[in-house]
Amino acid sequence: MGSIAVLNQNGDFRRVYAKGRAFVDPALVTYVLKNKRGCLRCGITASKKIGCAVERNRARRVIREAAREVLPGASGGFDIVFVARSRTVRLKSTDIARVLRRQLKEAGLFGK
Repeated sequence: MGSIAVLNQNGDFRRVYAKGRAFVDPALVTYVLKNKRGCLRCGITASKKIGCAVERNRARRVIREAAREVLPGASGGFDIVFVARSRTVRLKSTDIARVLRRQLKEAGLFGK
């Protein structure tokens, strides 16, 4: 796999939401869209529905750590957006990593 870049432009997020496939779990929603860049790009969002700023930051931090563990095994050429849900705040990064691995395998980012 190539490098992992950060997805941080609003237009990129909107494109992934509109055209990408969604994989839903009570703890996390993952949107995946193939890109033409050849590298893996990912972004993380947590809306105000999650809770106060402390809880949103914790949710993003937990997802970021789980992605750091799981994404090196994924194939490149995709844009991925992870959306935190209210249950994300109460889980540990290992639990989120398990969910993330299952969703990315379902999306076809892992070989088997």
